[in-house]
Amino acid sequence: MMQKLLEIKELYAGVAEGGKEIIKGLNLTINAGEIHAIMGPNGAGKSTLSYVLTGKSDYAVTRGEMQFCGQDLNALKPEERAALGLFLSMQAPVEIPGVTTQNFLKHAINAVRKYNNLPELDAAEFLKLLRGKAKEFEVSADMLKREINVGFSGGEKKRLEILQLSLLQPKLAILDEADSGLDIDALKIVSQGVNQWHNTDNGLLIITHHLDLLKQIKPDFVHIYADGRIIKTGDMVLAEELETNGYKNYVEMSK
Repeated sequence: MMQKLLEIKELYAGVAEGGKEIIKGLNLTINAGEIHAIMGPNGAGKSTLSYVLTGKSDYAVTRGEMQFCGQDLNALKPEERAALGLFLSMQAPVEIPGVTTQNFLKHAINAVRKYNNLPELDAAEFLKLLRGKAKEFEVSADMLKREINVGFSGGEKKRLEILQLSLLQPKLAILDEADSGLDIDALKIVSQGVNQWHNTDNGLLIITHHLDLLKQIKPDFVHIYADGRIIKTGDMVLAEELETNGYKNYVEMSK
């Protein structure tokens, strides 16, 4: 029997503090080992879904269910969701002045280990792990000493996100337009890092507009997302059709 990582049932959500509803009756199940891709027009609510799942305070669930590894996501704080194994690679990673990348990663790893009743890594164990992984993703020693994402290029920010993915080993990763602004070489590094991480025990949700990323991280399911819900599900053939014909016909048929 397949292990359910994420189960969303009739989810409605939107901007908190009286904002409009953006997610409107979403249903989605992601099992261990599966890769799902969500594609859709701008303004459909794709990034909103990633924010709601990870607990961004600007957004609120009005009704419906979100279960992650058997737990009610809506009852968990953002840090609890992360410690449980939910990871978000953001479309535009934020800068955190005053905090070095290396220190941030050490505290993040040990926070997750502590939450899961595992011994924390000491300085030597952490540095050995970090240096090995950093080399794989072409994250330099200088980048690790700098403040998080401050002055980083788009490609450097995305490589750092995949380094975090590899170090934290989450159960479910959400990639929100991880290919945005990447050149061919950076896209290859990001894709290889994701493929190396993915296995039969974890799951992946890719939010993207483009076929290039999906050619390298091959999804099992491709969903067209419009007006806050999934309107059609297929495979890579569907993604290729979207690349050629766009979303218009599918969106009009769903109305």
